[in-house]
Amino acid sequence: MPHHIRALRRLTPLLLCLLAAPAFADDDGRITLTEENDSIYFDDDQAYTQGFEFVYLGPDVAADSGWAAPFNGLTGIGLFGNGSEVSRRYQVIFGQSIFTPEDTSLEDPEQDDRPYAGWTYGGLSFIQDTDRRRLDHLELLAGIVGPAAQGRPAQNDWHQFIGVDTAEGWDHQLHNEPGIMLTYERKYRFIQPLIGGFAVDAIPEAGVTLGNVMTYGEVGTLLRFGRNLEADYGPNRIRPSLSGTSYFNADYLEDPFGFYFYVGAQGRAVAQNIFLDGNTFRDSRDVDKEIFVGDLTGGVALFWSNSVKLDAGFTYRTQEFEGQDENAKFANINLTVGF
Repeated sequence: MPHHIRALRRLTPLLLCLLAAPAFADDDGRITLTEENDSIYFDDDQAYTQGFEFVYLGPDVAADSGWAAPFNGLTGIGLFGNGSEVSRRYQVIFGQSIFTPEDTSLEDPEQDDRPYAGWTYGGLSFIQDTDRRRLDHLELLAGIVGPAAQGRPAQNDWHQFIGVDTAEGWDHQLHNEPGIMLTYERKYRFIQPLIGGFAVDAIPEAGVTLGNVMTYGEVGTLLRFGRNLEADYGPNRIRPSLSGTSYFNADYLEDPFGFYFYVGAQGRAVAQNIFLDGNTFRDSRDVDKEIFVGDLTGGVALFWSNSVKLDAGFTYRTQEFEGQDENAKFANINLTVGF
């Protein structure tokens, strides 16, 4: 959304001043812009209809830096790994997600359809790659659900700009509620080199998310084919999702150019989803959620050294609540610039 980008541009210099400190081992930072939308490839505007995320990935953290203390503590309690080769990065996140019912032309949406909701958030995460074979990720997101999240103007202002009908039922969206999500994930890489610099790998993952916005456990696997696979563990995605970090290490490239095709699946056991269960402390619209939800995803990534990376993909998501007419589907486009 244009107004998101303008706001994030104003924040970027401050973020760089805070994070690009001499305590890091090198000077390579990266900014990733992620757009997820059900209208990019598909003529849809329902369920999870829009997501935008700005991520700043900091440079590699030096072992003797004060910035390394959280990583050392997480290693000490067994959440992060020990190894002969370790890459540690911070990630700063700002984003917004929008959810709507199937029929957005109704001023009073159907009671058995998912509520309107917006979720705007910021956060910080710690990412560690150990021996190029294990990625540990701890993330904290905090924000607001409800009118203060600005989901209504974000969607309808954009629709007016592109000449599409506006969504009429936002008066019935979830109420304002502070939100938090704490996530821990672990991924492993099993890689098989092929001829000509090509390789295939499998990246199984498991994790848990806790909070009043979402609480779920997840397992999944990503399969990739391409070149320079060890530079990352898959494309950045907006939670909940398979993969989901902007981690990238240009030191692990064998040559500047890399690419990969990927497919993957993730299953989640969902205990809490405020976008379906409704507000925690106030009466609001709600539906009966499905406990088990699955994603099937696929796409392609292209990158040139640390300078630029472009990801494009799609996701099919199984029904998230009782009475949902069809599976959700949406596309994602990521642009990453290094500096």
